Amino acid sequence: MRAPYPWFGGKSHAAEQVWAALGDVTSYVEPFCGSAAVLLARGAPGRVETINDTDGLLINAWRAIRWAPEVVAEHADWPISELDLTARHLWLVEHHAEIRDRLACDPDYYEPRAAAWWVWGACCWIGSGWCSGKGPWVRDGDRLVRGDAGRGIHRQLPHMAAGMGIHSSRGGALAEWFGELAARLGRVRICCGDWRRVVTPTVLSPIRCASVGVLLDPPYPVGEIGEYAGGSASVWPEVCAWAAEHGEEYRIVLCGYDGTWTPSAGWTTRLLRHSGGYQGAELRERLWCSPLCLDERQGALFGTP
Repeated sequence: MRAPYPWFGGKSHAAEQVWAALGDVTSYVEPFCGSAAVLLARGAPGRVETINDTDGLLINAWRAIRWAPEVVAEHADWPISELDLTARHLWLVEHHAEIRDRLACDPDYYEPRAAAWWVWGACCWIGSGWCSGKGPWVRDGDRLVRGDAGRGIHRQLPHMAAGMGIHSSRGGALAEWFGELAARLGRVRICCGDWRRVVTPTVLSPIRCASVGVLLDPPYPVGEIGEYAGGSASVWPEVCAWAAEHGEEYRIVLCGYDGTWTPSAGWTTRLLRHSGGYQGAELRERLWCSPLCLDERQGALFGTP
């Protein structure tokens, strides 16, 4: 199943290799889920699946798709429009904190129109920075003005190529797609917060799972080609340290660039077979697989969806 929006730094191109390494694990955890493309690429749902991200608008989108797919599809069914992209971008940035706080206070809360606008805009946006709140344009009454380069938004031409995310489907097909996503997310645990909250023993193995798989795709270190411009690179050393400490306990796949981490003995390094993004990035991107991961031959037989 495809994700409904593209994600800067996403791993849709790596999903087959990730599942070949993890196999059919009982519990799957993705602390930096983004578009959740790897989860959606799984052949059949696992017994326990957990995704997490710090972006409240992203989590609102998944919560709304899960509980009100038809409403989200109705609001998302809109043509590409530069001024609508700017206006919706501004509205989402200004209401981000409010939506995030209500998500935290009310387990039943979601804002379907905001979810639809966020998904729609992510499919129109070029590169990183969608709803990051970092840009020169700010509201002055009923118009936009250049501020002091503090908290604001960027204005840019929308993605004009056809077929980006939801723009590849319209009307009834879009509603059907969102309905299928809602069904797929039916038992997925969706968390919003720091990545360390979902890599505790209680979350990873809540029912004494026989096998646990963890996909770690954190923001890459500052200065690296293709770093996640909207994320904090400070988590990279912490994530690497956690992976090294728990590599003998779980099947872990860590994504990164060659030369940014040196795995310990027993880990394997795999070159991604295909990657988009910046020129040259596809030659450097790696998957580091912990000792409990399936080898490529086993994965081809048992792990690939």
